[in-house]
Amino acid sequence: MGTLYLVATPIGNLGDITLRAIETLKMVDVVACEDTRRTGLLLQHLSIKKPLLSYYEENEDVRVPEIMNRLKSGQSIALVTDGGTPCISDPGFPLVRAAIAEGISITSIPGPSALLSALILSGLPTHHFLFLGFLPQKHNKRHEVLTWARLVLEGQKLSVVLYIPPHRLETTLEEIKTILGNRSASLARELTKIHEEVIRGSISDLQRIIVRREKMHQPLKGEMVLVIS
Repeated sequence: MGTLYLVATPIGNLGDITLRAIETLKMVDVVACEDTRRTGLLLQHLSIKKPLLSYYEENEDVRVPEIMNRLKSGQSIALVTDGGTPCISDPGFPLVRAAIAEGISITSIPGPSALLSALILSGLPTHHFLFLGFLPQKHNKRHEVLTWARLVLEGQKLSVVLYIPPHRLETTLEEIKTILGNRSASLARELTKIHEEVIRGSISDLQRIIVRREKMHQPLKGEMVLVIS
């Protein structure tokens, strides 16, 4: 049987690719990826030519059996996402579970992670944290998750980490302040990229900064990670 490699790739700066990741991508038979165009550009940058197989949330039901058949036939496959570590708010979990069930060898090739980068830059406690990933799109579901998080935080010294799409930033901050309170927070955006920025303060401070930036026609854009004390 082949081996499934879970390969972390840069979240922005291509210089963050590890030597081991490069060696693995050169060695495997196939690279399964979210966006073949985006991964194609990364491989081109690394002067690597490999067959690409699209693997994203909407086609996992179809791709998992296909990838499992390839692994059983002896092929080695690297799973990558558009950026960061597979399975962390990115596709991969069903494939890993299927590989474990079939006794397929799985190896992690560690590297960039927006979650950890934002956490260590936040200035908030890092020893224990609660990762919520992306909050649900529906209001009532978000309310349920945040209410549960409030119960978890009671009497605990935990930081909370979550990913926020730019178009839901203001709504999410207001919901967090309402349910969790006006806690200290850190908002990191465009991590490792040219316009990397970390804004620290209370939830109310962040809200005021957002309003001010919009009035200056400099709205906050890009991929964002929020850390809450």
